[in-house]
Amino acid sequence: MTSLSEDQKQLLFDYCMGLTSQAQADKARRLISSSEEAAKIHSELKAALSPLENLEAESCPDDLAERTILRLNNAARSSQLQLEQLLAAEQTSKVTTKSRFWRNFSEVAAIAAVILFVTGVSFPSFRFVREKYQQSKCQLRLSQIWQGLNNYSSDHDGQMPYVATAAGAPWWKIGNQGKENQSNTRHIWLLVKNNYVEPIKFVCPANPQKKLLRYDPLQYNDFPERKHITYSFKIMCDKLKNKSQAGRTVLMSDLNPLFENLRPKNAISFKLKLDKELASINSINHNRRGQNVLFYNGSVRFVKTRRLGTEMDDIFTLQDTHIYQGVEVPSCDTDSFLAP
Repeated sequence: MTSLSEDQKQLLFDYCMGLTSQAQADKARRLISSSEEAAKIHSELKAALSPLENLEAESCPDDLAERTILRLNNAARSSQLQLEQLLAAEQTSKVTTKSRFWRNFSEVAAIAAVILFVTGVSFPSFRFVREKYQQSKCQLRLSQIWQGLNNYSSDHDGQMPYVATAAGAPWWKIGNQGKENQSNTRHIWLLVKNNYVEPIKFVCPANPQKKLLRYDPLQYNDFPERKHITYSFKIMCDKLKNKSQAGRTVLMSDLNPLFENLRPKNAISFKLKLDKELASINSINHNRRGQNVLFYNGSVRFVKTRRLGTEMDDIFTLQDTHIYQGVEVPSCDTDSFLAP
């Protein structure tokens, strides 16, 4: 009988933790029914997790994962310090009896085993669970943005939030508070300004940004800075202002990797040349592992590829475009383009 691979064991762990998609869950059930080893691991995991089923559900603090990782790191450092102290003591002390040496050696080995377990077993699992938690929280925020869009549309005769812009307007100037309507984020800024969506919902919880300061939306015409919106929004055009025409067209996603580092908002011009790396990397929001994508019908999916749909359209680039100056507009019927 062939032993299970690490990926198969990880799949069983994810399945027992409730972290799998429908397709992954079906695959896990097939694996359990066809492999005695898989069935045994599944049974042992379920038995170990069964006490959790009797606990009452409580809301999870936003910083729970960070606090847990911090405590594990502190525990590992403390254990490592004890190990170093014991080894130093062994090197400087005189060994009087063989039994004393082996007793101290067993203590050192036990501490070393704890360090290996914490750093080699616990950390990857907690890191994985933390990433899944952040992906889920990000999906929730995108769903809440869509709900705000839906409410806005209901209050405005089916129209999406839209700010009229002149042809050739620079859509990359996030934070420009002048009267001219430029940045592409001004459309969804209307959701914040009119209290349809809280400002914090536009920041992915996994994005490596520092804690944001609160601000009064009524004082601004756009998001104050790039760090206040770590998602990319579809470049709007008249054809798709009506939500009912869009079907499963992509509406929003995690930050476009092409426009992570924009020029200052008071800069005159912007220019970016597409290279091999920029044409392939995923969003920085989730450590380049993929991105959450919000569709016009309200569904949100985490995908590991930038190319979606039957035509495999890259949602982060324009078709047949290799140089970007921040004024480009896509062909809206066939080319989804999320920016900046």
